[in-house]
Amino acid sequence: MGFYHHGGEGSGGEKNLLAKSSPARDWLSRSSGGTIVRALRRLCYRTTMPLEEPRVISTSSVSARIIAAGIVIAFCYWASSVLVTLLVSVLMAYFLDPVVNWLEVMHVPRALGALIVVLVTIGLLMFMGWSLVERFDQFGRDWPSYRAPLRAAAGAVEKKLESFEAHVSEIEPGEHGAQHVVAVAESHPVRTALLSRLSSVYSFVLAATFVPFLLFFMLAAKRQVWHATMQLFPATDRTQVKQTLADVTLVLRSYVIGTALVGLVLVIASFLFFLAIGLDFPFLTALVSGLCNLIPYLGVVMSCVPPLLVGLKKFHTAGPFLGIFAFLTFMHLVTANLLIPALVGWRVRLNALALTVALLFWGWLWGAMGLILAIPITAVIKVICDHVEAWQPVGRWLSA
Repeated sequence: MGFYHHGGEGSGGEKNLLAKSSPARDWLSRSSGGTIVRALRRLCYRTTMPLEEPRVISTSSVSARIIAAGIVIAFCYWASSVLVTLLVSVLMAYFLDPVVNWLEVMHVPRALGALIVVLVTIGLLMFMGWSLVERFDQFGRDWPSYRAPLRAAAGAVEKKLESFEAHVSEIEPGEHGAQHVVAVAESHPVRTALLSRLSSVYSFVLAATFVPFLLFFMLAAKRQVWHATMQLFPATDRTQVKQTLADVTLVLRSYVIGTALVGLVLVIASFLFFLAIGLDFPFLTALVSGLCNLIPYLGVVMSCVPPLLVGLKKFHTAGPFLGIFAFLTFMHLVTANLLIPALVGWRVRLNALALTVALLFWGWLWGAMGLILAIPITAVIKVICDHVEAWQPVGRWLSA
């Protein structure tokens, strides 16, 4: 330490330092030199190198974060209709923004171009919806012919279960002659159906009413919204925020456009296959099956349900059903290993565990819409974590 070199080296320098004043010289002469030197050394160490105070880790911050996470999850659950409507509008805006930009390059005012794009989109969706309603109506009229094979299959399964229960009752000890009283309550199927569908109808009406307006405002006022968003952050952080939003834009646009192309390929391939084997309602079945096949992991099972159900009327052997299952499984494997990595995966980099947890969580929170929105939400969270230094370990875990 520098203090020791001021008066010399070792104990002699320290004694010379104290010998400058006569009281100190007298006191030094009456005291043991070694004791004073050790005391001075302890004093110098305490003054030049103070001990670091121990850090106290408080659990209040951890508790606050847990409470905040619970509040956010509760808000996402109770405001699901509003949040889903907003997120669907954002995804559609990212999908349609290149068309509005192209119209703007063709000297069409941005507001007018956004209005044209929204109206054309509404017209296409109404046409597709009307076509699907007609197909569903025809399927409903033909339902009695589908119900007979289902009843036969259900009866066979019920007989197997009754036989199994009879064998179990023979093994199980107990009183066989005991009578069981079963109370049957009066059911109200119409009231139950209306009450169970009320929330779904409300969510659909809310989305159908507000999505066109939100979509138009997002497309027409894109630059104003971008500038207003930048003003929410300090000037020193705007560069980082701008880069983060740019990466979010790339990820969402790549996901939406890539997923739309993959879905189009699946629907066309399924339609041609169902048409070749003579399946009834090939377009409707291919549309539902192709969209279900986009869901990771669960899609291979969900996509088989519509064609297998429709095929009950036409096919009476196991061969066609095995062929349908093999084709849809093959398309799911091609989609998961070739199409999605080539069109979507180069931007959306999520590991299998994070993807599965996201599908489980958002599907539990928002149902079918949660399964659709789980991947873009998780991808946006990863981008934000990559640009925030404290959250970068979470971003690395999501893409590991």
